[in-house]
Amino acid sequence: MKLLIVLNPISGNIDKKSFIKKVKDTCKYYGISYKIFKTTGHDDLNQIIETLKTFNPDRVASIGGDGTTLLTALSILNTEIPMGIVPLGSANGMAEELAINSTPIEAFKDLLTTQITGKLDIIEVNNKHYSIHIGDVGLNAQIVANYEADEQRGMITYAKYFFDSLKNTEPFSIEVHANGKTIKREIVMVAICNARKYGTGVPLNLHGSPMDGKFELVLISNINVNSIIRAGLSKFDENFYANNNVEIISTQQAQLQFEKALKLQLDGEVIGSFKHLEINILEGAVNLLTTANNPYLK
Repeated sequence: MKLLIVLNPISGNIDKKSFIKKVKDTCKYYGISYKIFKTTGHDDLNQIIETLKTFNPDRVASIGGDGTTLLTALSILNTEIPMGIVPLGSANGMAEELAINSTPIEAFKDLLTTQITGKLDIIEVNNKHYSIHIGDVGLNAQIVANYEADEQRGMITYAKYFFDSLKNTEPFSIEVHANGKTIKREIVMVAICNARKYGTGVPLNLHGSPMDGKFELVLISNINVNSIIRAGLSKFDENFYANNNVEIISTQQAQLQFEKALKLQLDGEVIGSFKHLEINILEGAVNLLTTANNPYLK
C-alpha cells in the first residue's frame, strides 16, 4: 500500500516530531510505502494535487485540525482515493463528530487497517469556498476574526473576544431562500452546518449529519446568559440544548441575503465579508476511511 500523509506541522501549536517518528515506525512495521507532504500555507492545495498525480497513493492521511481535513478533502475531490483523519490540531471538531480515535497514533493505525469507507459531504459557498465542518456569519465569525488578529492564542484569548463580541453584538436582518420558501428574520448569528457540533463539543443542531446529502442553517435570534449556560451544559448532556431562540432549516441548497456585507468564517478561517451567499451541498464528495464507531454510517 502507498500512503500520502498530509501534515500540518504547526496545527494546535503541537510539536509533532515524536508523533511523526511513530508514524514512520508504524509504516515500516506494516511495510507501507509513504510520502509526507508538509503544508506551508502557500499554494498547498495545488501542490498536494500534483503530489497525488506523481505519487499515486492508495490512501491519504490528514494529520492536523479541521482546516487540514478540509484541505485534504478538497485535494481528492473527483477521485476515488479514500482519506482518513488523524486529530492533531487546535480544533478537531470533524474528527470528534465522526468518532475518530482521539489518540493520534491509534487513529493513524485505524486509517491504515480499516476496510470501512463512507461518503462525506462538503458544503460549497459562492462556487469557490468550502466547508467540511461548520461555518457562520455573525457573532462567532466576528470572534474568530478578532482571535485570528491577536498574536496570543488559547482559551483565555478566545474567551476575551467572546465576551467582548457578546457585549457589543447587534441583530442583523437576513433573508433566506430554501426549500421553495423565503423567510426574513432578525438574528445575531447564522451557522452553516455540515455537522452537529462546534469543536468545543457544543451542539448547534441535534439531527444533522455530514453524510446525509444535506446541510443545516441554524438561525439564532438571541444569545443571553441563560442560553450560554445551557449551551455549555449541552456539551455534556444534550437534554440541556436550548431551542427557544433557534430556528433550523435542513436543505441541499440555499441563498442568504444580508442588508450589508458581514464576515463569513468557514472551518475556523475568516473568508471575507459578503452580502449574498449561495450555498450548495456536494453530496458524498469524499471517500472517508472510517470505522464501525462512526455514528453516521447508514
